[in-house]
Amino acid sequence: MIRGIDHLNIVVADMARSLAFYTGQLGFTRTKEAWLEGEWIERIVGLRGVRAHAVFIVPPGGEPRIELLQYHAPAGQTLPQNSAPNTIGLRHFALRVDDIAAVTAALRQAGVEIWGEPTRVPGGVVNFETGSKQLVYLLDPDGVIVELAEYR
Repeated sequence: MIRGIDHLNIVVADMARSLAFYTGQLGFTRTKEAWLEGEWIERIVGLRGVRAHAVFIVPPGGEPRIELLQYHAPAGQTLPQNSAPNTIGLRHFALRVDDIAAVTAALRQAGVEIWGEPTRVPGGVVNFETGSKQLVYLLDPDGVIVELAEYR
């Protein structure tokens, strides 16, 4: 039986840069850290010679936690098409915010790439029990799409 989402994983190119973004700009809290290497992790991920650094972070409102994972070996590659919203597979995750205009402005001022302006989902497209929804997309330092969502 599924009990919930344990965590989401984001593979990052530069742990310090990603931590600065998620903790410094988005307000996540760093909770746990681990170095991963050896036969056990190689068996799980199907790669040889794994040396990786994992840091778990949680959003201000709590779960689910996110695992930031930097592979020092073997090196991965950046695929620009993964930052396109229509590429097949997991493309984005959404964070709930209280004031989407203020959060968007602060992130834009910090140099974060934001796609457009916060936009209200037209009534009747999806019925939200809380009323209406505004959303905007942005990119994290590695090109992962992050949605900001405000419900009113």
